[in-house]
Amino acid sequence: MRDVVAVSPAEIGDAPRRDPTFAIAFGGGGARGLAHINVIEALDELGIRPVAIAGSSIGAIMGAAMASGMAGRDIRDFARGVLCNRAEVTRRMWNSRPDTLSDFMASGIRVSQFNIGRILASFLPPEIPDEFNSLKIPLQVTATDFYKQELVVLDEGDLKLALGASCAIPAVFGAVKHQGRTLIDGGIFNPVPFDLLEGLADIVIAVDVVSGPAEEGRRKLKALDMLFGANQIMMQAINQMKMKQKPPAIYLRPGTRYKALEFLKIDRVLAETESVKDELKQAVDMAVKIAA
Repeated sequence: MRDVVAVSPAEIGDAPRRDPTFAIAFGGGGARGLAHINVIEALDELGIRPVAIAGSSIGAIMGAAMASGMAGRDIRDFARGVLCNRAEVTRRMWNSRPDTLSDFMASGIRVSQFNIGRILASFLPPEIPDEFNSLKIPLQVTATDFYKQELVVLDEGDLKLALGASCAIPAVFGAVKHQGRTLIDGGIFNPVPFDLLEGLADIVIAVDVVSGPAEEGRRKLKALDMLFGANQIMMQAINQMKMKQKPPAIYLRPGTRYKALEFLKIDRVLAETESVKDELKQAVDMAVKIAA
């Protein structure tokens, strides 16, 4: 028969409390997703290391960088070192071109002939590994199955293929073929995938950088502007529906007026969204008190 040891209420009260765990979802939004760098830096300053990460599109790239062990400051330095230098961007774009003229001309000359996988290979930081199992933090990457019209969650195998699929913005990049599926931008189906993190941590943080189409005076809208704007409206509708169902503990929207492809304006995007750092720190303080 096992001995029973009585424990007094006072002793229970003196037992150390476990710090809450965190998970974070980085949303899609093209160049607006550069704002995620401010969020990652704030988490570093708070000493918070997520136990799980999920990401869509640009959010998947930022999530992969964080999951690989890069600090926010390292991500900022790498991104600025590339995007603040037009010559460097041009060089990397040239390196991502098709191997042959016939590949380039196969379906007519258009931007989508630049394979998203090649572009990411030219622009991703070297710290991001080739495979999911080399990451230091578990990562889930979203993509959309174009023909089956359903969400695809990638969390094993070829990491860079998964990132390419998640970033395959329609009308800009070609789709990615994977295991018989035709995959496109993960933000189409799940712009901010905080729902994938349910039950994996005490506190889930979601970062929404979708924003909405901005009015630009009397300038006539171009076809690509209308396509991106329509996508933003659709993604915001998805986010609103998900928020009504089961919102995360912390939901951040570091709004910026810049467009999805304006990556060269990185310094302006970072400056415009700098305030999200204090917003996150205040939200974390409140969430920890509620979870205690």
